[in-house]
Amino acid sequence: MSTTYQQRINYSLLVVLIVLLTTCEQPQERKLPYYNTSDFTPHFDKEVSDNFHRIRPFKLTAHTGQAFTEKNMDGKICVANFFFTTCPGICPRMTINMKVLQDTFLLDKNIQLISHSVTPDKDSVARLQAFAKSKKVDARKWLLLTGSKEEIYNLGRKFYFVEEDLGEKRDTDVFLHTENFVLTDKKRRIRGIYNGLNISSVQNLIADIRALEKE
Repeated sequence: MSTTYQQRINYSLLVVLIVLLTTCEQPQERKLPYYNTSDFTPHFDKEVSDNFHRIRPFKLTAHTGQAFTEKNMDGKICVANFFFTTCPGICPRMTINMKVLQDTFLLDKNIQLISHSVTPDKDSVARLQAFAKSKKVDARKWLLLTGSKEEIYNLGRKFYFVEEDLGEKRDTDVFLHTENFVLTDKKRRIRGIYNGLNISSVQNLIADIRALEKE
């Protein structure tokens, strides 16, 4: 093989390599929006203001018997949902998928899972403890919450936006029932909403949690 022919081959390979490097799409860093309304209009601002919507102060009780407040969310990425222990419909599937999250992030101290009972008058601490045991809920990662019904329903509808009211005013007489999982960042700001019945949506949630950890 002549030197000139070899040089042409080398040049051709170099051109192909350059084309591949310049045309291949580089993986985009996952960017999560912020949400501050029940219609979940995304905001992609790099920095939102200090008065941007966030989960308000509250006080509830975990199935461990300990108080749980907004301060337990501060500095942690949280996933919240709303359920009740005697639910025969959507709750069992949501519980399975919350356990997927629990097992995925069990050793990650940055992540907190919280499930609010929408029948707190029936879901006492003792009942939540029994439910947690039957579903293999690990209190290091996942807490089941009970307390004031007014508090829980207000949080769900007005702060987590788990039900889009479409202008209809609802009070605690209207049952709160939703399959949504809500993702909040370390400052209690909403960063995503997901179908808790759909494993593909839950996988997207897992990817978004990992993206939030890089912020």
